[in-house]
Amino acid sequence: MGGVRCISTTLVKASAHNGGNGRIELTPWDLRLLLLGPIQKGLLFPKPKPSNAFLHRLKASLSTTLHHFPPLAGRLATIKLDDETVSFFIDCNNVGALFIHAKADGVTVSNIVESVYVPSIVHSFFPLNGMTNYDGIFEPLLGVQVTELADGIFIGVTINHSVVDGISFWHFINSWSEISRAYLLKQIHDGDQLTQPPLRERVFHFSKQSIAKLKEKANTEAGTNNISSLQALTSHLWRSIMRNRRLSSEEEMSYYLVWVGARPRLSNILLRKTTIG
Repeated sequence: MGGVRCISTTLVKASAHNGGNGRIELTPWDLRLLLLGPIQKGLLFPKPKPSNAFLHRLKASLSTTLHHFPPLAGRLATIKLDDETVSFFIDCNNVGALFIHAKADGVTVSNIVESVYVPSIVHSFFPLNGMTNYDGIFEPLLGVQVTELADGIFIGVTINHSVVDGISFWHFINSWSEISRAYLLKQIHDGDQLTQPPLRERVFHFSKQSIAKLKEKANTEAGTNNISSLQALTSHLWRSIMRNRRLSSEEEMSYYLVWVGARPRLSNILLRKTTIG
């Protein structure tokens, strides 16, 4: 396996900041953690396409997430008191969180997940290594490193332990994930470059035997013998459409069919309303 190359390093600030410097005092319990190391967790994903759009979305959604987690965009600070002691607090000054884009040439997802022991290179997938929580006075309280693998993406997250615990760490990760997903859906809705590929047409063929099975199943479930082959097939198609569109099972939907040459049969056609069973 090759080494890790740093492509870019930036500071990501909160998308909105009130201009003031919020101040959060550290408790005696928090102070005990100053000489310890930060919390580091990593997430491994298949490689997205295109990767540059993925990076842009991660940065943009991280900026929005930091608006809801202002301490993570700040720094630790100290102030000397009259009794010659020093007080530590979090300065929510929106200086920014560290964001690193890196590449690990030749490293695959299988190299990581199929290894009995964690490969030593994984340590290089995290930012702010070798630091203590006390260093948050000079360094970012949050660091994110996105490392491109040969066939995947590793997102390493480092957060100062005097600012978050395990529960709040994952609360931040889950919030970032939710905001990133919403950002992607908005891009798709707005017709951005992440738009889904053009819809492709497909022809479905139902054999005589499969239609007979559908008819038998429909009549059995309904406890009748009055459901025709046409009704069974169209009902099957409609229920499939509703499931794939993820429509609510509680919502009543109307299903209309227009048949060529159906005029002689108008007396026998009934338009029915159907719902997901």
